[in-house]
Amino acid sequence: MDYIQARNYLNGLSGKGSVLGLERMRSLLELLGNPQDSLKFIHIAGTNGKGSVLAYLSTVLTGAGYRTGRYISPTLFSYRERIQVDEKEIEREALAIHVTAIAEAIEKMSENGEDIPTLFEAETAMAFLYFKEKQCDIVVLETGLGGAQDATNVISTTVLEIITSISMDHMTVLGDTLEKIAAEKAGIIKPDTIVVSAAQQQEAEKVITETCRKNNCSYHMVDSSAISSIYYGYERQFFTYRSWKNIVISLAGSYQIQNAALALEAVEALRTVGFLISDRQVYEGLLNTKWRGRFTLIQKNPAVVLDGAHNPAAAEELRRSLKLYFKEKKLYYIFGMFQDKDYQKVIALTAPLAEHIITVETKDNPRAMPAKSLAQAVAAVNPSVEAADSIQQAVSKTMAQAEDEDAVIIFGSLSFLAEAEKAVMDYGKYAERSIDYGED
Repeated sequence: MDYIQARNYLNGLSGKGSVLGLERMRSLLELLGNPQDSLKFIHIAGTNGKGSVLAYLSTVLTGAGYRTGRYISPTLFSYRERIQVDEKEIEREALAIHVTAIAEAIEKMSENGEDIPTLFEAETAMAFLYFKEKQCDIVVLETGLGGAQDATNVISTTVLEIITSISMDHMTVLGDTLEKIAAEKAGIIKPDTIVVSAAQQQEAEKVITETCRKNNCSYHMVDSSAISSIYYGYERQFFTYRSWKNIVISLAGSYQIQNAALALEAVEALRTVGFLISDRQVYEGLLNTKWRGRFTLIQKNPAVVLDGAHNPAAAEELRRSLKLYFKEKKLYYIFGMFQDKDYQKVIALTAPLAEHIITVETKDNPRAMPAKSLAQAVAAVNPSVEAADSIQQAVSKTMAQAEDEDAVIIFGSLSFLAEAEKAVMDYGKYAERSIDYGED
């Protein structure tokens, strides 16, 4: 296969959707020679913050000289960004080679009467093959959905597990209580490993603590009371955590202080198992970390922010950040959601702050909530709302309304943020006013 053929093949697997369970994944990897067994992993599960913590930690590890694989989902701006080594995306040629091998293995599974893997399972297998080919020293691996039955949980060579903030999301799949969801997330914990966790609600913390006890794991949790000297800003933020004085991060969002503190706990855990990471490498790594689409400022005058707040916990953090950074500004929203998310709570938390809201939908995505239906739901909280026919139309209308001293917040489903960013770039004087992040 060439690259286009490989992508078409993968697209053909997408019809199965998301199906939890490890048997298909184990069969596929067995046919591929179990590449994951040659690697060491840092495994990350949680509701919110997985990607940010992954970005912090992998940037620090790369800066410390470790060849670091990173596996993320969903991606926003490029299909190939889901699989990276030292912040470089998998090459088109490598993707084609590994998908060819995966297709041959899936054909054998089909001949044997076995269930065909899902798209996410094939992508995860591709990541393992690529990371083995690149001889990665460590792989930072983000779960797709949940933990215990997620395709990434076939690994057995984990060095460290990280549990980010847990809240109510994907309830129809993971469970309808915080305890059930936490049990799924804690399912990535392996015996005799180190576990670090964000500060959790009591119900989730109890589940994680008990899972660690049963598996004889060393357990460390972020101590929020040890975070001090905080300065919030949407271009730079500063804080102190325990003995780590005057940490500077470039990621905006009030929640990023907690995420960075969790990354610091992870660094300290890695040091105990032989990873050589200097204080300077930690400071530089945290400062240099980029994670687009999470309260990302892409333009000034007016400020334009992209944020993937698509569940109530993330919406609460977005609300807090907007009040923190933009309390004197008029806020204009471009807002889209999946209909299987708790959009009513997201609206209740965010809509009252807005001067005007334009709703959008991701085209050709069956999960996307129709823009008109979303606008009707918003109108019950804030009547200054309209539905756009396209994301480009929403951007054009909003940018025409907003003055230089205002702020435009583009948020909700991660699925439309890349298209929205491109529309902003294409609008008016973007090139003169934008912030240069270098090459993607």
